Amino acid sequence: MHIAVIGATGSVGRELVDQGLERGHLVTAFSRDASGIKEKRANVNWRSLDVLDAEAVRSELEAPGVWFDAVVSLFQPGNASRDFADTVARSIADPTVYATAARNLLGALAQRPRTRLIVVGGAGSLEIAPGVVRVDHDELVYEALDELGLPREYITAVQGHRDAFNVLRASNRLWTYLSPAEQIGPGERTNRYRIGGDQPVLDAEGRSRISVPDAAAALLDEIELPRFIQRRFTIGY
Repeated sequence: MHIAVIGATGSVGRELVDQGLERGHLVTAFSRDASGIKEKRANVNWRSLDVLDAEAVRSELEAPGVWFDAVVSLFQPGNASRDFADTVARSIADPTVYATAARNLLGALAQRPRTRLIVVGGAGSLEIAPGVVRVDHDELVYEALDELGLPREYITAVQGHRDAFNVLRASNRLWTYLSPAEQIGPGERTNRYRIGGDQPVLDAEGRSRISVPDAAAALLDEIELPRFIQRRFTIGY
């Protein structure tokens, strides 16, 4: 399969590229500025792309002779793996970027109806109890942000992710939305994880967590064996 990875220099993006190549896929890896990347491996092509530039996105995804089986967007307004504080600040400053990126990707794929779009977003739009969505209740969001050590102003970014999810839900494209675990960070690849729908997956200690390598593995598993077309899913241990 030919997979496009947007945000390929981020932690999950890099892992997704690596594991995609391990599984024998062709990967086009997009970064805001890929000019300094000297990739020598076969079957990976690095390209520069600003996903907030609609014309640039359309040019890359509609390029003659280029066909992607799946486009995975791990877009963040910054590179959290290099400068987490900067990404948080950018997300707070303009939370509309998530919905803008979703619209640009959907627009670019209008002429590619068989190409899947998988967007990795936030966990705030999950139901933490039947009918109770965290992002709809400020105090519940503040509680989660406090536990994660994020500033309360980050609530705007949580809402921005929710808005991007709603953009996808209004589309008839082959979209999938991944709400990852609340805690996602370094760790081993176990290839063992659990899948949920609209409710978070919690471990025996009540935590919503997954490692970066297993998050990438889950994405590739969904690409290779689609189960959530026009639906959201989540993952965790």
